Amino acid sequence: MIQFHELRNGDVVLVEFEGQRKEGEVIGLDGAERMVNVRVGEQDEFWYEPKDLFPIPLDEGQLTKLGFESQVLENGQVKYMRGPFRILLARRGDFSHFEMWYREDRRHITQPLGVHQLQNHYHQMTKVDLSRVEQPH
Repeated sequence: MIQFHELRNGDVVLVEFEGQRKEGEVIGLDGAERMVNVRVGEQDEFWYEPKDLFPIPLDEGQLTKLGFESQVLENGQVKYMRGPFRILLARRGDFSHFEMWYREDRRHITQPLGVHQLQNHYHQMTKVDLSRVEQPH
């Protein structure tokens, strides 16, 4: 479950409906009703309660979908870059402990993040939304 206060328009989450989970994008928030409008696929959009929303674990594949490029350093660390924004992993695939920075704002992350949490950090640091890039078919 994702807490309502953690969500912003544009966040990518998993929605659960009838026992199945699918990726979707938050396109609306109703604070009074505490409901979240999520678009799944091209046209399907529905309102969900926060109890039906789950984080997508952050990994290399998700960073690629968000437009990050990777660089393996000689010491085995992996740096992910999108413009001037950086993420540095001590070891490839270990998203439990890493650094991220944008200009002078550096953050040390000590637990795995969901994609929506990275999107929120990115927005706080850059004042720009982090959304998925179109993938070639």
